[in-house]
Amino acid sequence: MKTWTRNCEGISRREGLKLGLGGLVAGGLTGALRATASEAGNGTQIKKEADACILIWMDGGPSHYETFDPKPEAPVEIRGQFSPIATQTPGMFFSQPMKRLAGISNDLAIVRSIRHDQGNHGAGNHYMMTGAPPRIPVGCGAFVSFHPSLGSVVSHQVGAPDGVPPYFTMPNMSRSGGPNFLGARHAPFIVPDDPNRSDFRVRDVTIPSGLTDARFESRQEIRRQIDRMKRLTDAAVADPVVAADEFYSQGMQILQSSEAQAAFDIHSEPAEVRDAYGRSSFGQRALLARRLVGAGVPFVTLYFGGWDHHTDIFNAFDKKVPPFESAIAALIEDLKQRGMLERTMVIALGEFGRTPKINDRGGRDHWSNAMSVMFAGGGTRGGQVIGATDRQGYAAIERILSPENFVSTVYRKLGIDPGQMMYTPDGRPVHLVSDADPITELMG
Repeated sequence: MKTWTRNCEGISRREGLKLGLGGLVAGGLTGALRATASEAGNGTQIKKEADACILIWMDGGPSHYETFDPKPEAPVEIRGQFSPIATQTPGMFFSQPMKRLAGISNDLAIVRSIRHDQGNHGAGNHYMMTGAPPRIPVGCGAFVSFHPSLGSVVSHQVGAPDGVPPYFTMPNMSRSGGPNFLGARHAPFIVPDDPNRSDFRVRDVTIPSGLTDARFESRQEIRRQIDRMKRLTDAAVADPVVAADEFYSQGMQILQSSEAQAAFDIHSEPAEVRDAYGRSSFGQRALLARRLVGAGVPFVTLYFGGWDHHTDIFNAFDKKVPPFESAIAALIEDLKQRGMLERTMVIALGEFGRTPKINDRGGRDHWSNAMSVMFAGGGTRGGQVIGATDRQGYAAIERILSPENFVSTVYRKLGIDPGQMMYTPDGRPVHLVSDADPITELMG
């Protein structure tokens, strides 16, 4: 059963798909494989520090106060109900709910000073997911795409081996997680099903039950006979059937690939490993993300909504955070134990932070003047805090950074030049990122 998380504007992703996005992002394997047709990048050669990124998207805007930037000296109406806790790293404090991550802080870098001016969900999501502010005012509930997302750019510039889709998102796509002018071939492959279920299977990458090998081969023979029909030969005419043939062939390769099947077979994991991640939907998706990057997928988004806490934030955090942050800690520890963390980035963030003053409903509202972002792996030095907000958390005041700096950091670590010029299908030049300076403290 799918969970459609709503934010304060009351629009769900299901409703967003009705606005015309469904054809772009909600296709099966053949459609997703169109996202793997790589095109050569035109950027400067950059030293690659990481092979993959697991982006944990905390949709709704998580509070920086209740996560990585507690303010114990602020008045109670600002600091809230939680106390700061010491971490593994001397002098570094997290908020009380972040117990498991506090225990591995030497593997984490926390950026506390990213700020921007897009204080609603649609615009903030777009800015942090693309590194480009919206060109026009955007409503809070908008699904907008004025620029390619991080995952789509990685699909375009990096690709993946053996025809495996290079960009996955689970269980649904962030509202600005699409490819824009890069085209549908660089849209994410969405895995909506719950890997915590005993009957979990990834649609379109397993032969349907009841279809025998003989029947399956018979259907392929019919397909091969049809494929012998004449195709358009005029070079000036783009025959869509020829393109469909290519993607269908790639789809068949994955369908019949033991390596691809193994990546999705989460049931083959030892029970103790699955238990370590937590037997929750998010925990098992985090485990599946580790399996995907192990199979060569360079970009995976784990979408985890419900952070738009305008009301009752403290009770909500008490229930929501323990299994969530425990799964992130398990992911980082598992990657480290397997020797994969050095080449795999793990990032957790949302579209903005929350207001300093607790409102009369016991919640915090939208606030883009300050937010915290967690980094681990991919050559990032752990045990450090970059930047700072003021004593009451109103605004970033030290080492002030932008979404452009954040996105440029991700690109550079993956060997992509954020300063390159890209071109739309009609020849319009577009800067990948207008400010290509990365966060130097995060670079190896």
